[in-house]
Amino acid sequence: MLYSGGLGDPRTWNTALVDELASHGYAVVTIDHTHEATEVEFPGGRLATMRIFDGAPPTDPDAISALLHKVVAVRVADTRFVLDRLPELNRTRFGDVLDLRRTGMFGHSAGGFTAAQTMHDDRRIRAGINMDGQLDYVGGALPDGSRLSTVALEGLEGPLLLMGTAGEGSGDYRQQPSWAAFWKNTRGWRANVTLTGSRHASYTDAQVLLPQLARQGAEPDGGLAAAVGTVRPERASAASRAYAASFFGRWLRGHDDHLLDGPSDRFPEMVFTP
Repeated sequence: MLYSGGLGDPRTWNTALVDELASHGYAVVTIDHTHEATEVEFPGGRLATMRIFDGAPPTDPDAISALLHKVVAVRVADTRFVLDRLPELNRTRFGDVLDLRRTGMFGHSAGGFTAAQTMHDDRRIRAGINMDGQLDYVGGALPDGSRLSTVALEGLEGPLLLMGTAGEGSGDYRQQPSWAAFWKNTRGWRANVTLTGSRHASYTDAQVLLPQLARQGAEPDGGLAAAVGTVRPERASAASRAYAASFFGRWLRGHDDHLLDGPSDRFPEMVFTP
């Protein structure tokens, strides 16, 4: 199992979900993308720090689009490098106990885009979850066809779960041109769920940590609701854990608990888009 975080986020920013999947018996490899994460230490002690913007983030639409193209290409290359290294690590460190034929990937924001695009480019990824990540290289308010990714334009043959939020431009795949294109062009299994009352950071550890910090007077810029919405933290966390475990159990292990069949009384906060 592989995990990729959001643009500029460290791999530790979804520790709770990683721990949950590990508790189900998965080996989870989390990826820090060099010059995106705050620091990445290489063998020998060399430290690579964040340089993703080289100054202020770009505001010109074409510059933003170019940056996104570069970011996703590098992220996919990073992920494929990890996939290349895993067989040797499996032999030398894990006694060949890892079943690399059943590898899944999940990610948040740009990491969700990375999971979907890597799955498109490399068949070693058998199943993926995109947690509120766009599938286009958009610098302006509206995308055009030339800025859709190949995974949106060509779809997938394997299963992908789209997990949206109640934030603007998210949720229902029909509200997101890149998700709509992916939905139309995909031949494999796909589902789209939306966590009621959530925002972009709700699928990260921020959902639980930021409310605790806010109670101590450290509220994020723009307010707590803008960052993590109004969904109760414990319910958001429980839903994220349950749906991720259900998805990978179904597609990597063949154990179907039927949570992804449709709306569930266990999680009324999670809305399905047909």
